[in-house]
Amino acid sequence: MIDLGQGQPVVLIHGWPLNNEMYEYQYQYLVEKGFRVIGISLRGFGKSDRPYGKYDFDTFSDDIKVVLEKLKIENATLGGFSMGSAVTLHFITKYNGAHIKKLAVFGATGPSWKQREGHPYGITEQGAIDLIKQTKTNREQLVAGFGKAFEGQEGGLSQESIKWLESINLNASPYATTRAINALGDLDLRPVLGKIKMPVAIFHGVNDKLCDYAQAEQLNKAIKGSYIVKFEKGGHGLFLEEMDKFNSELEKFARN
Repeated sequence: MIDLGQGQPVVLIHGWPLNNEMYEYQYQYLVEKGFRVIGISLRGFGKSDRPYGKYDFDTFSDDIKVVLEKLKIENATLGGFSMGSAVTLHFITKYNGAHIKKLAVFGATGPSWKQREGHPYGITEQGAIDLIKQTKTNREQLVAGFGKAFEGQEGGLSQESIKWLESINLNASPYATTRAINALGDLDLRPVLGKIKMPVAIFHGVNDKLCDYAQAEQLNKAIKGSYIVKFEKGGHGLFLEEMDKFNSELEKFARN
């Protein structure tokens, strides 16, 4: 876990199978702007505990609740990237916005990561099955392709940045990697999104190859009063590809 700075709290939740290190270039920026920044690595990722057991969204939300209570965090801006967007949306709806004043999601997996009846967006059922199988049979190749897919356009990320992302991904518990993405495939947030009453910002790259821009539009329709921050050049790695815009828009949202 990262806990830096003083001031209004911003709590950041990483994507799959990353950890809190992914926000390296957000932490220092926000601290210098007068915020307290807390980066939480979910269980099984980063340097967090890696117990046997459940790696589902109730468990992740419960863990976040414990951290926020222990740190006495109130009126925070909560941000979640990719799978972390689903974690934060689930947390807000499960705990009725406890500790949180505003929510931002980045490269969101949408109301549902997987295609379902009435939701023709996201990965197909077979695509999800194949991906989950690859986490158990060739995780290294999966992660290598995943890093490259973060680019919104060719050359959008340096080779060094891609290698850095891969190294973070490979540090995850293999068991947690499989169980978490399996749980994401089971999650359908459509029935609960109407419960969200706080300000919500949806950051999404137009050229996102991993979570289609249509997912952002679906969230925007489902969450009353939400708005989209469109990244014209960025893909899934918008926090690196368009870092200056990402950081300044997050600062503006958290401050207002």
